[in-house]
Amino acid sequence: MSEKRVEPSSAPVQQHMGLKASRAISNTAIYVLLVIISVIWLIPFVCIVLQSFRVESTWQVGYVIPQKWGLDNYRNLLQTDFTRWYLNTFIIALITAVLQTVIVLCMSYTLSRFRFKMRGPLMRFMLILGMFPGMLTMIILYRVLKDLGMTQENAVPGLILVYIASSGMGYYVSKGFFDTIPKSLDEAARVDGATRLQVLYKIILPLSKPIVIYTILTAFMGPWGDFVFARYISFGASAGKNVAVGLYDWLSKDQINKSYTMFCAGGVLVALPVTILFMCLQRYYVEGVTGGAVKG
Repeated sequence: MSEKRVEPSSAPVQQHMGLKASRAISNTAIYVLLVIISVIWLIPFVCIVLQSFRVESTWQVGYVIPQKWGLDNYRNLLQTDFTRWYLNTFIIALITAVLQTVIVLCMSYTLSRFRFKMRGPLMRFMLILGMFPGMLTMIILYRVLKDLGMTQENAVPGLILVYIASSGMGYYVSKGFFDTIPKSLDEAARVDGATRLQVLYKIILPLSKPIVIYTILTAFMGPWGDFVFARYISFGASAGKNVAVGLYDWLSKDQINKSYTMFCAGGVLVALPVTILFMCLQRYYVEGVTGGAVKG
């Protein structure tokens, strides 16, 4: 008797092809959605850039593409207080980034490597304290800064003082990253005679480049774009304003008709350096966030 030949079933192949087609469709839908979201997100920025090159008029108009292009708005910025506001903002952001980074990294290293009494309650206290919005302290902070002479035209040192005052409470991400570095490296360096500062500077920080860059970026971008507290402290004095407060004043009813296009040009100049910096260091920024998002 001849044996019947059993044909292999095509069901697994069809199932695999169905899963592959379903995955391709879902990926396509996700990409289309992301493209639409990106376009919607970029439209306001594109409009601001285009309006900054419009020279046929200085007020708001009902069209986006300029009828006449030029750099007049950027040249006119140099004849205003914009350069002073820009310099104030840069000084505040730079000093805050340096001091805040040092404080945060030192606090993170201490809480990650040292075991001391009240360590746990201290971490919980700072966590709970950080849940309260900073707006609650604006009135008392203003009174303190006013008594110290750090408001209005002297608002720059006052803002720096406020920005770095509670830097230590932002240790969460950095501490989580330090926890991923083996403590055996610290112990080996200590056996060789290294001090705690040398361990941090020569061993931990070189291995923590992503979190260091992440801390610097976040410390720099916070003061760079701050508006609420800066306006509250530097009101009425152009010498103490940052770019956010100064540009906002150009949108008032008595100035918007003659300063709107300069406002757009100023917004481009403010966003440009931060955008370039973030794009160049984006890889380290993402690594710092993901590397520090662990339970410590």
